[in-house]
Amino acid sequence: MEFEEDITPAEAREILAQAEGVKVVDDPLNGGYPMPLDATAKYDVLAGRIRQDISRKDKKGLDMFVSGDQLLRGAALNAVEIAEHLIKRGLV
Repeated sequence: MEFEEDITPAEAREILAQAEGVKVVDDPLNGGYPMPLDATAKYDVLAGRIRQDISRKDKKGLDMFVSGDQLLRGAALNAVEIAEHLIKRGLV
C-alpha cells in the first residue's frame, strides 16, 4: 500500500486493530499470519505480516498479507455495508 504520509507497521497494526471487519493476525514467529483456510467461513478479513516496503526509500509504503472468504465478504456484502453506513449517517 502507498500513503501520502509516512506510516510504520506498528501504526498500521494499531489502525487495523480498531477497524470494523478486520482482524490483525501478525505473529509470524509463532505461525500467526493470515491464511485463506483460517479466513474461511468468517466475515472478518485477516491482515498481517505488515512490513515497511523495502522497495521505497521513504516510509510511505507498507506490504501485508490479507485473507478473506470471498463468498462471504465479497462485493455484494460490501455494497450492503456501504449502504448501511450511508443510511446510518443520513447521507441517503
